[in-house]
Amino acid sequence: MSRHVCYWYWAGALYFGGHLMRGQPKEGYSTVSRDSARVVSTLSRRFSTSPATLHGHLTPPKPGEEINVTFIDKEGDEHNFQVAQGDNLLDIAQSEDLEMEGACGGSCACSTCHVIVESDEMYEKMPEPDDDENDMLDLAFGLTETSRLGCQVKMNKDLDGLRVKLPSMTRNLQASDFSGAKKS
Repeated sequence: MSRHVCYWYWAGALYFGGHLMRGQPKEGYSTVSRDSARVVSTLSRRFSTSPATLHGHLTPPKPGEEINVTFIDKEGDEHNFQVAQGDNLLDIAQSEDLEMEGACGGSCACSTCHVIVESDEMYEKMPEPDDDENDMLDLAFGLTETSRLGCQVKMNKDLDGLRVKLPSMTRNLQASDFSGAKKS
């Protein structure tokens, strides 16, 4: 007669307290074979994901709905792109391998996606920067009257033909760098 060895399975692990558990399961545990437990353990691991659209994924614009944007890099070279409505400047720059860091991942918590809008007229077509963006812009290198954070500028038809310059350098200061700072 073959004897079936059971393992206790709890919270995604075959081990409890550093010891391999065998015998009858206690309340809150289930009886599974060793192979099943490995599969269940692997499948029950907790991890988080976010939609691909939050990671530089750009949807190509539909024919006739293209919006033109030009980036002028640190060397003065122009890079022209046709983008879709709703794309932000940080995602566009990163997807096209332009030198824009975006250290905070586009959460408006740093100033490394700082851009300078060339035209006052285009700047006026953009929504006003909110308080969080203004706070981060205060940390930006080379701040101007038409400075914005690329992660906060979403493209729309009104911004067709937008031209932005990348500053000669950026400061990688994040809001978290200042929390808990000692005052002298």
